[in-house]
Amino acid sequence: MTGNISQDLKAGALFYHRNPRPGKLEIKPTKPLGNQRDLALAYSPGVAAPCEAIVADPAEADNLTARQNLVAVVSNGTAVLGLGNIGPLASKPVMEGKAVLFKKFAGIDVFDIEVAETEVDRLVNVVAALEPTFGGINLEDIKAPECFEVEERLKLRMNIPVFHDDQHGTAIIVAAAVTNALQLGGKRIDKVKIVTSGAGAAALACLNLLVSLGAKRENIWVTDIEGVVYKGREALMDRWKGIYAQDTDKRTLDQVISGADIFLGLSAGDVLKPEMVKKMGVRPLILALANPYPEILPEVAREARPDAIICTGRSDYPNQVNNVLCFPYIFRGALDVAASTINEAMKAAAVKAIAELAREAPSDVVARAYGGETRNFGPDSLIPNPFDPRLILRIAPAVARAAMESGVARKPIENFDAYTDSLNGFVFRSGFIMKPVFSQAREEPKRVIYAEGEDERVLRAAQAIVEDGIARPILIGRPAVVETRLNRFGLSLKPGIDFDLINPDDDPRYRDYVATYLEVTGRKGITPELARTLMRTNQTVIGAVALLRGDADALICGVEGRFNSHLRHIRAIIGTAPGADDFAAMSLVITSRGHYFLADTHIREEPTAHELADTAISCAAHVRRFGIEPKIALLSHSNFGSSDSASARKMREVLELLREQAPDLEVDGEMQADAALSQLVRDRSLPSSHLKGAANVLILPNLDAANIAYQFARVLADALPVGPILLGQAKPVHILTETVTARGIVNMTAVAVVEAQANDVASGKGVAAKG
Repeated sequence: MTGNISQDLKAGALFYHRNPRPGKLEIKPTKPLGNQRDLALAYSPGVAAPCEAIVADPAEADNLTARQNLVAVVSNGTAVLGLGNIGPLASKPVMEGKAVLFKKFAGIDVFDIEVAETEVDRLVNVVAALEPTFGGINLEDIKAPECFEVEERLKLRMNIPVFHDDQHGTAIIVAAAVTNALQLGGKRIDKVKIVTSGAGAAALACLNLLVSLGAKRENIWVTDIEGVVYKGREALMDRWKGIYAQDTDKRTLDQVISGADIFLGLSAGDVLKPEMVKKMGVRPLILALANPYPEILPEVAREARPDAIICTGRSDYPNQVNNVLCFPYIFRGALDVAASTINEAMKAAAVKAIAELAREAPSDVVARAYGGETRNFGPDSLIPNPFDPRLILRIAPAVARAAMESGVARKPIENFDAYTDSLNGFVFRSGFIMKPVFSQAREEPKRVIYAEGEDERVLRAAQAIVEDGIARPILIGRPAVVETRLNRFGLSLKPGIDFDLINPDDDPRYRDYVATYLEVTGRKGITPELARTLMRTNQTVIGAVALLRGDADALICGVEGRFNSHLRHIRAIIGTAPGADDFAAMSLVITSRGHYFLADTHIREEPTAHELADTAISCAAHVRRFGIEPKIALLSHSNFGSSDSASARKMREVLELLREQAPDLEVDGEMQADAALSQLVRDRSLPSSHLKGAANVLILPNLDAANIAYQFARVLADALPVGPILLGQAKPVHILTETVTARGIVNMTAVAVVEAQANDVASGKGVAAKG
């Protein structure tokens, strides 16, 4: 994070935080409150019963309240990364962001608490008084050296985990990187020379953890803005930094860097010069972690020392040291055993788990999640990717086990296999489902044409698409209108630089487009005069012809107008793919409970069994592009033969067809919706079902059922919709709906780009994903 951000990103961030409601968090009840009985249980008089139980046994608070899954993110805003001492109120967006990461990555609830207090005694008293409310405390963005004192005293006073992530989160990732770099270099931690630039909270915590893992203090050289930390120095010294003071007359980073095996930078950009890197030891590890400008850019360091192993804090280089790799999972493991603290054994367990995960062969899920890129352990893969779904499965159990073995767990886990299964369930529910698609799109961006190029949502989406590097936008719109609206919305996109433009009023390709349109639709009731008119007035027709001629790789339309009107033009111009009888539509809903693909939500009114089987097979292929193995449920009002209605018989026939045509698919039916989503419910009806766990692809018997289910899930579950995703088309084209948001357009752009990449590979034009 940094205060030095582009104006475009700044404007987008402000819009994101303001709309559709301020902030990033809300509080929701976890129990029903639908009648007077519920209210009596939740509050007076029923609430007296859990209160009395906790009075009798305080440990019951873990079972009767949300406390054991609730963490406080506490800050006074005195050292916000990249922004400095901005105070508690201005730090609130950062703390809300931290809360979102806890919830998204580990399912942990958070109250962010910004405290207007800088005096250590009073700050400690405020935080310590919160213990009855929380299962853990995450200290954040408190400046050094006060942060050391605050954490030290709170750990002594409180009987719940207190963790200053700025210190220990960074330290754990750094230690994992060091562990693996030393293994690659054939070096021992007790023999290496370590030199730092920076002596703040994170740097000193890194050194302390490395020492606990075997590094020798006499081999550690610390430098900061005043130069080398040496015995007798008085400027900017404290007792935590003084531990690493060397008895030396050397005063600069340049003077102490010679022969260093590890450079740890947590200071400022460009402080490590190429000539310094040349003085370092054989195969040095350079941790240049300042953001946004590292102490040395990786390409500069590698030019000076080709044998160097390099880590940064940036996502655009390999080996990103990112705290999100560990803090959610450390707290997950600590909370799940009701640990009284996070001790050195738990931190060491996290280091070991992260380092070992980086050395594992990439799983199929991870490979799909990163565009097929299966980078194996090595100099450019010292630490796992922050989105690796296996992180929670490795770190949380390791931390929980270490807490138990070190005697700080109040509720030991009895069955670790069952515990791991529960974490697997969380990965399914909360995984960043769009991440694999975006990662793959960035591998080979495509030209995507947008029919409604003047629409505000399309323009805002185009800004994000350009910033994310997932596609080259082509907007259909009048130049003057587009330019006026870009200025009105504060967007900096430039035609010809950031995007291309097709002007429906005056494009040099107009005659060629008319000719192409007539060629494909001349026998479908389109006259030359109508073709000329439509080529000036109908943006979907223009976009479809551009796609057909190869002037674009994918088309997005439907932001304005009726779905079926767009579909009619797509059917006439683009047509169906070989082997497809007609189009179908799959829609994705991302809910707090999980992600579900529904079909056919928009096109076929009463599909036949054969059409539904084809749709299911097409859905499965698309679902795999999300890095997900499809689990297909064929839905009906009937549950495994409980009814013999026409629709029930149709869904049974679909199952028979799928077992013949795609025997490897995990599919079963006909079944009711609750059976599809619950193994327990399904086992009551058919314990021998071929479907295991919760289904993620739901095939419904007709359009009414599918669209109603989709709309209910989207609205009532407050789900994020993605789609509709068109199936069966000859070229990548997707018809959205009038309710789509800019975010939805961005998501569908990534889907369209990945589809275009797959088509190129199938036709021999593209390169297969790296693997």
